[in-house]
Amino acid sequence: MTTKLLICDDSNMARKQVARSLPDGWDVEISFAANGIEGIEAIKAGKGDVLLLDLNMPEMDGYQVLEAILAQDLPTLTIVISGDIQPEAHQRVTRLGALGFIQKPVNKEILTKVLSSYGVFSKELAATEPESAVNIAPTKPPVAKFDIQEALLSNQFDVSTAESEPVSTEPEMTLSADMRDCYQEIANVAMGRAGDLLARLLNVFVELPIPNVNFIEVSELRMALKDIENHESTSGICQGFISAGISGEALLILNDSSFKDVASLMNYQYDADMGTELELLMDLANVLIGACLKGVSEQLDIQFSQGHPEVLGQHRKISDLIANNASKWKKTLAIEISYSIENYPIKCDLLLLFTEKSMTTLNNKLAYLID
Repeated sequence: MTTKLLICDDSNMARKQVARSLPDGWDVEISFAANGIEGIEAIKAGKGDVLLLDLNMPEMDGYQVLEAILAQDLPTLTIVISGDIQPEAHQRVTRLGALGFIQKPVNKEILTKVLSSYGVFSKELAATEPESAVNIAPTKPPVAKFDIQEALLSNQFDVSTAESEPVSTEPEMTLSADMRDCYQEIANVAMGRAGDLLARLLNVFVELPIPNVNFIEVSELRMALKDIENHESTSGICQGFISAGISGEALLILNDSSFKDVASLMNYQYDADMGTELELLMDLANVLIGACLKGVSEQLDIQFSQGHPEVLGQHRKISDLIANNASKWKKTLAIEISYSIENYPIKCDLLLLFTEKSMTTLNNKLAYLID
């Protein structure tokens, strides 16, 4: 008997990865959904006997999908596949009725084991059943959201150590929708690793966003600076990183109003005059920057060497933090992740900024994931 399988994830790359990781010989008819709203509609249409569900999606996230399934008593068996690996995330989806929880990027052996453990898939039956049929519902590519704060923050990027090169006659580098989707999914998984460490460190639940990915020109940043001024002072850390054919900087920006809450969660005796804020900032940078870069490197099979973290400034406006190196580069691939803590007014932005030259190597690394 053919199983109606629904893969619900906002990333086209992730949907393909899950489809390729299904057990061999499983008699399934596969449908795809790009967000929770599409997912619920597909289940109601009888396309989701089994649901493989992402958590971090626009319009309707995975938690809301699980709540809707419970509230409407929809007939589906759900297994969550997510980059958000916090213990609390696992507990919440279990309470909402998910059968299992699998960490991204999905592993075929683990997925097969989970499906088998709940009787959804049987190796004995698969030996005599036909190959899986795939019904790919047309979905719109995810639309990248340009976050103005990302534009403002990313202007700090410093490539002053890069070698000067003659003017190139190569075609101008662009960021296609498919490639943007790939970068966003890579960032999503890396973000989850860092969020998990932060959650364990602070004993909280970290609310994870959909990462913003943009290929930004300096002119865009300067226009943003003229139009918008963030009135809250910030403190920042930057840390350079390099690999073969790849270089960039990671920036961690923390709103100054967040320091006291972070200190309380980390059991620090808060004293602004005794260097507590700088110590907190360095600790957060070590956790978030290190984990994110490790997550990216593992997925792309590369190794980053990291420089020493440097303080950009304390208690200053974002425009002051980013003004120093605005004339030293033309474009950057900017990935912004805005971490927030549930029930606390803590705002922390992490930006991974890659040089334009790095995109050739990065695109080559990612190309096989699109095919």
